[in-house]
Amino acid sequence: MSHPNASAAAGEAFEARYRSTPDPWNFATSPYERHRYRETLEALSRPRYRCAFEPGCSIGELTAQLASRCDRVFATDIAPSAIDRARIRCAQSSNVFLACADLSIEIPQGPFDLIIFSEIGYYFSRDHLAALARDLTRTLDAGGEFVGVHWLGDSQDHVLHGDVVHQVLEASLGLERVKACRAPGYRIDTWVRR
Repeated sequence: MSHPNASAAAGEAFEARYRSTPDPWNFATSPYERHRYRETLEALSRPRYRCAFEPGCSIGELTAQLASRCDRVFATDIAPSAIDRARIRCAQSSNVFLACADLSIEIPQGPFDLIIFSEIGYYFSRDHLAALARDLTRTLDAGGEFVGVHWLGDSQDHVLHGDVVHQVLEASLGLERVKACRAPGYRIDTWVRR
């Protein structure tokens, strides 16, 4: 995705997926996803965060878990149907704020002390991802963490492989990488703003 027209087409494609299958990637039921959520939360360096941002939150499975570690969670997804499901999933968490939004068009101002960038980086071109990484870095407080989590398999709808996503993040964030973990099928890297 590199311009609004491409972004709009991507949004329509994701919305069509969620309308045909409410949980197209089995985020709520897959043992792989459960393991990934657990490892993502364990990768966090602090027990509590003031304000987290989770773009591409899908149906809100990880969002609901982040709510127990954060005073406030702001989560977005490009697909309205995904946000509708996330609202149901997170209904008991008054500290979760959900919005249908396109990260390609607008990045929230922050400040955040945690950004969870999970399973979305491979939908962007290298240049667009690098620009997003730089823009997201500007929303982080001093000491804030940026956590990247991506699947390492291949998919026809991915522009970049998960490893390439993390290479672009490393080169573009301008943050210090403090953790790196390769699990079966995915990787987690954590960067901190000093």
